[in-house]
Amino acid sequence: MRVIRQGFGAFASVAVLLTGVALAAEVRAAPAPAEEPAAAPAPGEPENFGASCRTDVEGSRVTAHCQNPYPRTDRVRLHVECAQWWDVDTDSAPVDVGPADYAQLTGRCWKEVRSAWITHQPADPETAPGSSGP
Repeated sequence: MRVIRQGFGAFASVAVLLTGVALAAEVRAAPAPAEEPAAAPAPGEPENFGASCRTDVEGSRVTAHCQNPYPRTDRVRLHVECAQWWDVDTDSAPVDVGPADYAQLTGRCWKEVRSAWITHQPADPETAPGSSGP
């Protein structure tokens, strides 16, 4: 009886191993997807916009790092909400982040930080897509 169980375990192991090898060979043999050139957005479709930002909270201080990969200028603001009810929440002054530009914004609380976030706004709203020009 023990020989049958050991034989079945070995058979199952070999079957799983062969299936894995077959799948790996199939994945490796799959052709790479063809790269398509980046196309401009359609006239009615909104274009990509907005700097990519990350926030770091260290104790009572918040630092936001923003980098804009798009051709339009992004106006960013850092908002900090403090954990204590008596602590004053803060909003930074707006900072324009131009194309391929970088900005660093800071804020703080007296005690702990509850949350921090970034808001984005086009720096040139009169030329924003979908708005009528002069």
